[in-house]
Amino acid sequence: MAAQSNQAMTEFCEQVNPNLLLEIRNKPPVSVMLRIQESWTASLEKRVLLRLARRVPRWINPDHLTVLGFGSQLAAGASYAFALRHRLALIVAIVCLTFNWLGDSLDGTLARVRQHQRPRYGFYVDHMVDTFGALALMSGLAESGYMNPWIAIALLVAFLTLSIQSYLATHALGEFRLSFWGFGPTELRLLLAIGNLALFWKPAVHLLGFQCRLFDVGGVTGLTGMTLMILFFSVQNTLRLYREEKILE
Repeated sequence: MAAQSNQAMTEFCEQVNPNLLLEIRNKPPVSVMLRIQESWTASLEKRVLLRLARRVPRWINPDHLTVLGFGSQLAAGASYAFALRHRLALIVAIVCLTFNWLGDSLDGTLARVRQHQRPRYGFYVDHMVDTFGALALMSGLAESGYMNPWIAIALLVAFLTLSIQSYLATHALGEFRLSFWGFGPTELRLLLAIGNLALFWKPAVHLLGFQCRLFDVGGVTGLTGMTLMILFFSVQNTLRLYREEKILE
């Protein structure tokens, strides 16, 4: 399928700019990509994951960890849905987010340590799992009573839009960005966990003379940040591609 896609792009470009034909044919396949991970915790996280990967029993493989991460994210969403009636479910959600980090972050590291990489399979499965996991998590927050459902929906839309931008950049530029402006999945999990603990102390805050739910304030802040990221990187990548693929007169 990837070969057919590259061939179609080649035929299109051959008619517009013949000089691009050789460049596209020599370009590495999509599965060979530059991974860009510049989050605040990336360096520490990488060291921890490498140590853990070397100690994982041989009978556990990356697919097992992917299932663990996905199941834990579903459980985190369910925990948020129960949190309004049982506040201790917020603690359960933190535990689920921890196991989600373990499975979601360690599966790729384990595959690389054992030299069992399957780039196309891993890329596709991991990001479909992330999509369904985000849907479950935002659905749980929408049902929790701690966040306005419309804010949860907007966060989900922003997450999916940012993901689409990232996947398109992977195909068009050969660069897969795992973090934006220092924020990656691990930082988001940490913020959620801290927010869960804060809900026990102060579920509502006063802002500009109004009383607001803590997670509403956090959700709107996150939504604003993701919207700016989408706009910034979309414009940046568009300008870059425009410069790299100028039409010959």
